[in-house]
Amino acid sequence: MRDSPHTRRAPARAAAGFSWMPLDKLCTAVHNYPMVAKAWRQREVARLIQSQHVTSQLELADLLSRRGIAVTQATLSRDLAELGVVKGAGGYQLLDAAGQANADRSAALATAVRRMLLGAQSGGTLAVLHTAPGQAAALAVEIDRAEPDGALGTIAGDDCIFVACTSPASARQLAAQLMELSAGAVRA
Repeated sequence: MRDSPHTRRAPARAAAGFSWMPLDKLCTAVHNYPMVAKAWRQREVARLIQSQHVTSQLELADLLSRRGIAVTQATLSRDLAELGVVKGAGGYQLLDAAGQANADRSAALATAVRRMLLGAQSGGTLAVLHTAPGQAAALAVEIDRAEPDGALGTIAGDDCIFVACTSPASARQLAAQLMELSAGAVRA
């Protein structure tokens, strides 16, 4: 009988008295957890982040463990990066990169700017944006998705974003536009 790709077998150690065992059963027997396919694990990670307030990888790993999914910190970190998850002041956020229309992207940017932007200025071909600690990455993602005219890309720290622009005039214009968007926001 041929093995399917889903029932790969671990090598037997005949001298030690071991016999062949399917790899998924071996993982369950040795580590007390079932082997989990990457796509399924990432779907569960996305569901947890969308449905709960998750603030750390340790908390996320614990939630996955309760669902019977054991994961290392390195694997979880790679999953979060591949899913496009960013960590903001409110915890992890799953930002949907695919399928948003331009109007949706502009609306999402306007909302993010109103919530997060504290100040903006330009210097040369850079627009320099300031946020509260922990919010720069989330705002930078929204700027990248909206692809405003004259913006080439962003670099985000903890509370500051550099937006590379095509010219000094583009940098000044972008900083002014973003400040106009944030003007209607009420800050706590």
